[in-house]
Amino acid sequence: MKTPITPTLAMNINDTIGQALAQAGLDTRSGPLKGVTETIRKALASAGLGGGAVAPPADADVIDVAARDINAPTSAAPGAGQFVRRTLPHPAGARDYKLYQPTARVGTAQGPRPLVVMLHGCTQSADDFAAGTQMNRLADEFGFLVLYPEQSAGANASRCWNWFRPQDQVREGGEPALIAAMVRAVMAEQPVDAQRVFVAGLSAGAAMAVVLGETWPDLFAAVGAHSGLPYAAAHDIPSAMAAMKGRAVMGRAHFPGTGDDPRRSATHAVPTIVFHGDRDHTVQHSNGEHIAQQARRATPTLDVSHDSGTAAGGRRYSRALHTDAAGRVVVEQWTVHGAGHAWSGGDAAGTYTDNAGPDASAEMLRFFLAQVPRG
Repeated sequence: MKTPITPTLAMNINDTIGQALAQAGLDTRSGPLKGVTETIRKALASAGLGGGAVAPPADADVIDVAARDINAPTSAAPGAGQFVRRTLPHPAGARDYKLYQPTARVGTAQGPRPLVVMLHGCTQSADDFAAGTQMNRLADEFGFLVLYPEQSAGANASRCWNWFRPQDQVREGGEPALIAAMVRAVMAEQPVDAQRVFVAGLSAGAAMAVVLGETWPDLFAAVGAHSGLPYAAAHDIPSAMAAMKGRAVMGRAHFPGTGDDPRRSATHAVPTIVFHGDRDHTVQHSNGEHIAQQARRATPTLDVSHDSGTAAGGRRYSRALHTDAAGRVVVEQWTVHGAGHAWSGGDAAGTYTDNAGPDASAEMLRFFLAQVPRG
């Protein structure tokens, strides 16, 4: 039986950032994830981008709950770039979003940049999620753009993405189309590499990221799901609650196997990286297994290898790597032992974070940038 390690949450911001960098292997002198920085730089270089070294610097719609409760920040941690707020009008309803634009490095060629879309969990905001994941800090280092769509209280009283509604599990008309429109708006004003647009999320945001991979595979080159749920795991609030607890959803009880059965399978082979804590009692770990299973079924004939280790913060992890015939990792699944419902390796400046685990932000970025651009 594995013994959970309680994360140290009462540390100042500088200590937290230092530990998060070490967990990600960004301190290349030590750590079980040594080499992550170099891997990311090589992936950026393959795209003709920069990446030179820099100094480390409530109601019934509630479908996840806080792993811990801290005061949410009013803005993201200051960085070298600009963090701007915009509003997008859309038939599915207007939504705000924030875009992080890192400052260009002197002497670095400025071509199209990768774009990472980050979808927050319930009760979170763009600023909160940016502070907790520290994705903007990685953007400063490696020169990519970060888009944070923000759910409105009008669309969901707890600011959850509505991943469990059938109308929001299809390409057109719902929240997937809205988020895709945000991406296109950013691409219209920024030099975005259309072959390197990625989406990641936490909890309800992770479930919506999985939906986007299935409904917009032509737009998103890879998906990162942290503590999320598989595609079409639910069709209403009761089935969402059942799915979160790891109970199989059998469609509407009185119409199983009929045309009214809302169950659907993922069919598009989009590279996917999954993080999930095995002590997550909000969204059970089995959901992460099912996300990886869906991704594997969409890409047949994969080989698998396994490794494990201990993050600098003390948490142990296991990892499964599923590779295609060319040896490329197309499905990667991390189990963080002893972790609950929180972003692994996250910063205590944001909610729902566990700074004792491996750095999910750096690992997702590494996975994203390693994907071969689509032809």
